[in-house]
Amino acid sequence: MNDQYAALAELAGGFIHEIKNHLSTLGLNLQLLAEDFQEPENQRERRALERIQRLQGECQRLVDVANDFLRFARIQDLDKKPTSLAKIIEDMIDFFSPTARSANIEIKSFVSADLPAVLLDGDLFKQAILNLMLNAEQAMPEGGEITIQACNENGTISLSLIDTGKGIRQEVMGKIFQPFFSTRTGGHGLGLPTTRKIVEAHGGCIDVQSEIDRGTKFTIRLPISEA
Repeated sequence: MNDQYAALAELAGGFIHEIKNHLSTLGLNLQLLAEDFQEPENQRERRALERIQRLQGECQRLVDVANDFLRFARIQDLDKKPTSLAKIIEDMIDFFSPTARSANIEIKSFVSADLPAVLLDGDLFKQAILNLMLNAEQAMPEGGEITIQACNENGTISLSLIDTGKGIRQEVMGKIFQPFFSTRTGGHGLGLPTTRKIVEAHGGCIDVQSEIDRGTKFTIRLPISEA
């Protein structure tokens, strides 16, 4: 089964790369066209420039979807090492803080000082946390709070990310980890599925609790490293 998955992922990756090559050519030509119409002299040229810019936006969206899909498809071979989860969380809070400030979001962190090491592919796991942070930001368009908690819980590491956003409707809850499902206009629907795939590749699990107009809590549970 793993060999079949690897072969399928490789095939999909090659296909997406081929599409990206064509998108690159398309984007370059659209850029040249946009430069030709950069100073429109009449209504017809203004309409042409607007259409070119709209196509540029759609082209970039396809590139973003392709990149997200490649990340999703290639989560398989991990470089796992005994890692300080507290340091990973600290790095991600530092990285995300400028975005949070601009969105009027306060980040609170409650991480146990004596967390044991966890076998992680650090860079990949940072992507999982970033996806949850971005999801929380999108759920709080007028600002709010993100609370991150981590502790040793019954022999596993429990990591929670809680937002004070709009919450997830019950009829949507069962679909949020499905690839390409999104309730957000322009969303790719690969952020949360990628997060779950990363967590499961680390031998962990993720679940979600949510209440409308109160917020959402994602909880990741990871095995403790024996190293």
